[in-house]
Amino acid sequence: MNDKAMTHSRQRVTRRAMLAATGAALALPVTAQGRAVTLVVPFSPGAPPDVVGRMMADGMSRRLGQPVIVDNRFGASGNIGSAAVSRAAPDGSMLLLHTNTLAMNASLFRDLPYHPVNGFAPVAHLADVGFGLMLHPSAGATAAEFVTRAKAQPGVLNYGSPGIGTPHHLVMELLKQQAGVDVTHVPYRGLSGAVNALLAGEVSALFLTIGAAKQLADGGRVRLVAVASPRRLPPMPDVPTLAEGGLPATDMSAWYGLFAPPATPPALIARLNAAVNEVLAAPETVAALTAFGTTPAGGPPERMRDMVAEDVTRWATVVRAAGIRPE
Repeated sequence: MNDKAMTHSRQRVTRRAMLAATGAALALPVTAQGRAVTLVVPFSPGAPPDVVGRMMADGMSRRLGQPVIVDNRFGASGNIGSAAVSRAAPDGSMLLLHTNTLAMNASLFRDLPYHPVNGFAPVAHLADVGFGLMLHPSAGATAAEFVTRAKAQPGVLNYGSPGIGTPHHLVMELLKQQAGVDVTHVPYRGLSGAVNALLAGEVSALFLTIGAAKQLADGGRVRLVAVASPRRLPPMPDVPTLAEGGLPATDMSAWYGLFAPPATPPALIARLNAAVNEVLAAPETVAALTAFGTTPAGGPPERMRDMVAEDVTRWATVVRAAGIRPE
């Protein structure tokens, strides 16, 4: 064999070896040697995002063939855990499960340690959860009655929330702006304080995620009078929308999304996305999420990126109109 033929032979062998290596790499787990994937949930254990995160972790572990471990890095409205993932190596070893608080924080903090859109590589839209308007009996029997009373007595009625800038706070501010009413905000340190205040009649109203709203309404001491969504929600099909009560069609569905660090390779994002969509389509996942008051979503990574970008703009408008000063 002459030198030219030997060169061509070596090139063919090299190309075959590279193709084989590429195929082997694609068949490997998300991280090298099957190391565990850390799923950062920037909220406390037992909170709704934590529950959803543990549902997803179990299904992802089985489909990826490696452990997916939930790590609750909470604090600073989710900024501590979010910043850790934004700075992590783009190798699939650390992921972030977040809610639309990720987009809201862009207007609530002067100096975020990450960019809500460019600071992450979106993996998938996991699920949505609607919000229900809860009223103390003294505030009215319907959403329309509550708004009518608020218009007749500006600033007299009040509402609670788990704190300034929480989704529960901003959805009421959105309703206030759209309905043209003046209702006083009373922030509490956490959800339990706001719920107890509503039960005691210290506040007239409170927005809650639909699962929590249903559970509270079943107790009979307060009423779930409307949902802040374009249409009625499956967990509570008998509860009307705000629009059905003659009020503005306030749309406030909190989303759950999965994110990776920026610069994560597209092939890795695609593999994670495929695994997540399989989990979301599984009957056991659908049943578990629905029972929890959430609606499974799924779809391509680009959908999640668009949702975050749109929410950054949307909630910036609400925050400015409400006069909320960034921390």
